Amino acid sequence: MPLDQASTEEKEMSFLDHLEELRWHLIRSFAAVVVFTIGAFISAKWIFQNIVFAPARTDFPTFKFLCKLGDFLHYEGLCITDIPFKVQSRNMTGQFSMHVMSSFIIGFIVSFPYVAWELWRFVKPGLQVKERKYSRGAVAAISFLFFLGVMFGYYIIAPWMVYFLANYSISDMVVNEFDITSYVSTVVMLVFGAGLLFQLPVVIYFLTKVGIVTPKFLREYRKHSIVVILIVAAILTPPDPLSQGLISIPLYLLFEISILISAFVAKGMAKEEAEELRREEAEKLP
Repeated sequence: MPLDQASTEEKEMSFLDHLEELRWHLIRSFAAVVVFTIGAFISAKWIFQNIVFAPARTDFPTFKFLCKLGDFLHYEGLCITDIPFKVQSRNMTGQFSMHVMSSFIIGFIVSFPYVAWELWRFVKPGLQVKERKYSRGAVAAISFLFFLGVMFGYYIIAPWMVYFLANYSISDMVVNEFDITSYVSTVVMLVFGAGLLFQLPVVIYFLTKVGIVTPKFLREYRKHSIVVILIVAAILTPPDPLSQGLISIPLYLLFEISILISAFVAKGMAKEEAEELRREEAEKLP
């Protein structure tokens, strides 16, 4: 049956057709999250013991590494041997609600590459040929940065935050005994937030493409970013330069990478504009 497939594929979709297409991408993404959420829910005891509560123990890999580093540098201040930490459940639904919430977050984190791929499949047909070329590997880059941020939040930020808050005291009369909802929410916010924070290079890439951000703008605010990063590191870590550097250096490198990406995109856009201008001038010549 002779059909013009090319014209069929290029036919513009109506607004409702776009909504229907988006709906199915979202349904498939949500189904993937639900599948991994169920798996995390079933494995709750192992997950809470070995993942959720792990940053509150002195045998956590981050604290063990710091102890070994302290022994190597002959600096005992890096070794953390005690975390005065207790978790309670003061609400009747506290443990169950945290069980569900943590399972959903873990399910979303594990299924993130598939979710990103589904959203990319929806966005890709609306891009031009050049935009598709420059965006090749976008899903892999987004997923890599997300998991890198999650690892950074889990192994660097979360244990330091737990250690800081567990030892923080305004009076000897106050004993730190945290509610499970508070603990899980804090750890999840830090880990998931770090994963989103590491999407900064991707965000800068697209903001530069649409002309909202420029390399010059980012360079002008470099000093401001350094101050903010140092303040965050000082709040999260004990008052020693090495601990603060473990957090501040990766965040600053992330900002510098974003500047390089913005400069690369801006250079490519300027080159395309120059070529387009030359073509227009050539067409005007007799």
